[in-house]
Amino acid sequence: MQPESIKTQVHQLVDNLPDHATWEDVMYRIYVCQAIDAGIKDSDAGRTVDVKEVRKRF
Repeated sequence: MQPESIKTQVHQLVDNLPDHATWEDVMYRIYVCQAIDAGIKDSDAGRTVDVKEVRKRF
């Protein structure tokens, strides 16, 4: 399965926004998508921390 292009993802993001959306809404959704993508890449690369270790640190 080929990943969707950024252009396709942006079209879907805009199409799913409510009619009264603001620029801040758009920027926030882009930020969330970037954060999720970064997290998935980190996980795929093995850059994760065990839950027990996170709890110990806090």
